[in-house]
Amino acid sequence: MAASMARNLRGLIGPLSLFVTGQQICRFSTIILRQTVQKSPLTSPAWASLSAKTFQTPKPSILDRFAPFIPSLVQQPSRNLTYISLKKGKRKSVKSVVKRFMRLHCGLWIRRKAGYKKKLWKKMPARKKRLREHVFCNKTQSKLLNKMTTKFWKRRNWFANDPYQRYHDRVNLNV
Repeated sequence: MAASMARNLRGLIGPLSLFVTGQQICRFSTIILRQTVQKSPLTSPAWASLSAKTFQTPKPSILDRFAPFIPSLVQQPSRNLTYISLKKGKRKSVKSVVKRFMRLHCGLWIRRKAGYKKKLWKKMPARKKRLREHVFCNKTQSKLLNKMTTKFWKRRNWFANDPYQRYHDRVNLNV
């Protein structure tokens, strides 16, 4: 998106190839660096005074100059954005979080190890056993996952023969 915005800005500024004011000539090139040149003391035209030694140090780029006007160019991407429904305006859960993670009632999130289904034919049995284990997410990840889900996924569920029953309630745990 930033590239297309820069291309659009270049298209707007392109026709302004030369802009003459008083004693200075400002040139906009394809690099869009502002360069100022003093007028020649002789009666020769102003274009004859362009030489490599008279250029000043380059000024900030076009993105730096237009960044305050277009905040999406400078904004860093983040995953804590929650989706909102168009009909009622309620928050929605991120489906990939619901599929890959499980929230325990104590506030911790668990997940499977990465690669537990991939290329099992070339993994040793001990490694396959390690990959089948579940891992707890840390505090930062748990906060992020809480933001990405709704209260429906945070409520307590009671299942018959729940294998995670002993993990739901933790003692002396500050999350």
